[in-house]
Order: sequence, then C-alpha cells, then structure tokens
Amino acid sequence: MTHANASTDLGTLLGLLDLEQIGEDAFRGYHPKQVGSRTFGGQLVSQALMAAGRTVDGDRPIHAVNAHFIRGGDVKAPIEYRVDRHRDGRAFANRQVTAYQGENELFVMLAAFQDSGKGLDHAVEIPDVPLPESLPPIGDHLVGYEEKLPHFSAALKPIDMRYANDPAWILKGTGEKLNHNRVWMRPDGDLPDDSLIHAATLAYSSDTTVLDSILTTHGLSWGHDRIVAATVNHSIWFHRPFRFTDWVLYATESPVAAGSRGLATGRYFSVEGLLLATVVQEGMIRHFPRKGE
Repeated sequence: MTHANASTDLGTLLGLLDLEQIGEDAFRGYHPKQVGSRTFGGQLVSQALMAAGRTVDGDRPIHAVNAHFIRGGDVKAPIEYRVDRHRDGRAFANRQVTAYQGENELFVMLAAFQDSGKGLDHAVEIPDVPLPESLPPIGDHLVGYEEKLPHFSAALKPIDMRYANDPAWILKGTGEKLNHNRVWMRPDGDLPDDSLIHAATLAYSSDTTVLDSILTTHGLSWGHDRIVAATVNHSIWFHRPFRFTDWVLYATESPVAAGSRGLATGRYFSVEGLLLATVVQEGMIRHFPRKGE
C-alpha cells in the first residue's frame, strides 16, 4: 500500500496498520525495520485497535481500549491478532483482541465501540503552552545525543513531535526536575479518510512520551541513567470525534510511583482546547543508581 503526501516513516506506520486478514476474525501484523529489543507497545495497541475495528459493522467509533502486556514480542516474527466478539448491540460493540506469537500470548486488549449521543459536556482546560509552530522538531533535541540515545535517534518517527518543555535528556543536563511534559503532535503527512486509522495513529503516538513524566519528576533521563522500563497496561478513552491531521497537545504527568511501578496520565487537546482523549499507562520502572548517586 502506498500513501501519498506521507513521510517515509508515516508510510511505514500506515503499512503496519494495514493488517493481513488470515481468518474471519484473525489478522496478521508485521514489524517495521526500525525496532528495539521487543515490540513497541504503541504498535501492539494500534494494530489491535485496527483488528477490533475491522470486525465492527456500521458507524460506531472507538470509545475505549484497555490493554495488558504479558510478554515482550519477538521483533523478528509477525504477530497474530485474534478477535473475540463479545457484544454487538444497537449502539455498543465490544471486542477482545489477543496478540500471539506461536502459542505465546503477548498482549490482551478490550475495545469498546459506541455511537456518540448528546449528554452532559465539560472538560478540563488545555495547559498554557507555546504554539507548535514556534517550537523545534524533536530531531533538533537529539543532535549531539546520538550515542547516548541510539534507540531514540534511530527509531521510527511517523509523528511530528514538538516539545513545549525541554525533554528528559536535556533536563538531565540542567539538573531541573519537572512533574509534567507537554508535547505537540501530529502525523508527519496525510492520513486516509478513515476514522479508525486516525484513532489507531493517535493510539500509536500515545506510547511515545507518556512515561517521561515519571522520570523527569525525579530528575532522571533515558540514556543518562540506568533505567529498565516496560509497559504493564495501557488505556485510552476517546471522548470526541476527531481527525488526527492537525496539531494536538499531549499533556502528561505522573501522579504516583511505588512498588517498582509508575503511573502516568495523558490528555490530548486540540489546538482549539477541546479535550479529545485521555490516556493512563502503568509501567514497570526500575532505577539502578551508580555508586555515588
């Protein structure tokens, strides 16, 4: 599949979302060439969302996903997504998606789809941050850190990201601690006119910076400090219909870290200030201080 007006990396992501159907409710997904030591959690969530959505009839947009990570995926092998249809009501549809490699379960996700209706309407306000056009792209923040952050520097970058504050690895150099992170995001090119793809692309982006606030609260950083991290669970609630084509602000913070786990929350706002989606992720976070730290 080719995608006009998309960067090479965004085209790669859209190819990852174009799952191969291998059964009535079974799909196969693949890895990109740029991979880490295990499957990226945002890839699992976005591909599972696509698998679930392709079994839902009618115009019922995604309302919520709740995912649990069981094993780290083998980045050299494809992933099979098996969908169980729990409910198909007039307004609601519920699915369970289980990701397998061989007989090993990697990941389980519940997905809920619902027609939007009228009701109460309120939301928190968007944080006051500079607009994205005045901020440098993430590549500028990585210059000079290629050896410290090889995984970040070489990673797939389908999302244009603009930090409204210094990222963790720069804060580390200044000694500053920060209990939140604010990052403007948008796809690095055009998306097809398919609301499921827009939701899946946003879901992919939701796993890129959400754990940062756990580290910056303690003045720590990827690459500089000896940190082992892995996602335990990841949930997204989609509040309003949206098209992930314009800038959105991903505002994250960490309310707690305890028991070798950290919890991070994130909110996606439109430029106009509408709250579009809320994210909660729990990660296993272990810090191994060097002698003298």
